[in-house]
Amino acid sequence: MRVAMVSEHASPLAVLGGEDAGGQNVHVAALAQTLAKRGHAVDVYTRRDDPALPERVTLSPGVDVVHVTAGPPRELPKDDLAGHMPEFGHRLTDRWAAGRRTPDLVHAHFWMSGTAAAAAAGRLGIPLVQTFHALGVVKRRFQGPADTSPPHRIAVETALLGEADGVVATCRDEVRELLALGARPEALHVVPCGVDARLFRPRGPAARKRAAKRLVATGRLVERKGLLVAVAALPAILAEHDVELVVAGGPAAADVAADPHGHALLERARELGVGDRLRLLGRVPHERLPALYRSADAVVAVPRYEPFGIVPLEAMACGVPVLASAVGGMLDTVEDGVTGLHVPPDDPAALAEAARRLLADDRLRAAMGRAGVRRVARDFSWERVAADTAAVYSSTSRLVPARAAMPARDELSWKQVLG
Repeated sequence: MRVAMVSEHASPLAVLGGEDAGGQNVHVAALAQTLAKRGHAVDVYTRRDDPALPERVTLSPGVDVVHVTAGPPRELPKDDLAGHMPEFGHRLTDRWAAGRRTPDLVHAHFWMSGTAAAAAAGRLGIPLVQTFHALGVVKRRFQGPADTSPPHRIAVETALLGEADGVVATCRDEVRELLALGARPEALHVVPCGVDARLFRPRGPAARKRAAKRLVATGRLVERKGLLVAVAALPAILAEHDVELVVAGGPAAADVAADPHGHALLERARELGVGDRLRLLGRVPHERLPALYRSADAVVAVPRYEPFGIVPLEAMACGVPVLASAVGGMLDTVEDGVTGLHVPPDDPAALAEAARRLLADDRLRAAMGRAGVRRVARDFSWERVAADTAAVYSSTSRLVPARAAMPARDELSWKQVLG
């Protein structure tokens, strides 16, 4: 099967750790490559953000990344891209209508990709699968006035549920949200994100500690990730343990202190008298993360909300227990009391209590680490994720009538919501 993945802002070629680069980039790259190993041909269509980029780059055998011009060819904030999706969709339509590697199925990643993909797939009668990765209704619920998403996002996501032939949710919590938005139950499939167990494994080198115990957090330096909560918990943890908190993510190391989020973390740590126990490493290359995880006594992942969360899986694959917010996908991935401990979001006292318990019990940490490795191998390998995704493709293609004899889908909804 020839699969077109549309990932407008999350190129698999992107550097990880920037404000708008992270788990989706990893997901699209790994899923595409593993599907290719299973015999599929995959083209990943992403927005051109540099005029010097070639039209097509081979990522690995069977996987090409195609740069589509939609809007100015420079980096733009993710939330500014929605207005360029009609152009993206028209270019996909023209390309595929002309027979340029016309796909058998289109898989859109994120809501804005969905608008472009639905326009092209609808005009040409190609089956469409949608993965949202995050939902506007959830973001608005937790961020309120701080939500910077375009105002029409939720309307578009709701319309996409009617346009897509299949919808892939990454966790059970997302299924509940999608059903509340009006998704057709028969179109929903649950396929989690995965982790590269060959890279993230329990055996291998570990980074050096600067204290007896180490907590590690990785990811983008944005407010919703809960890093300020982790810093606020440090004084209470230090009352019982010699511990350091090491954070990887954000801009390069030389720039992290000037980053607004990095600066806020450092200032808060100084206010609490724990400035010498917080280390901001800045952006860490993906291949160096396993050594960082293996140096940890526990990995802290305490966002206010999290559509899925790849960091807990990476930590578990390295044999490290996880202190995780009891939200979103982490309710599925981190087994409370088995591979880590759940804590309420935005609760430094609860986080400190759980961390003290975990750091005080070497046998418990070791048992949780072993359980995490087994769980990742069983349920979250990319081979398993790709097989489940391919099954969605197959079932969606069988269920969709041959559209050659059908009129194109009505594009009025897109004109209404996008103006």
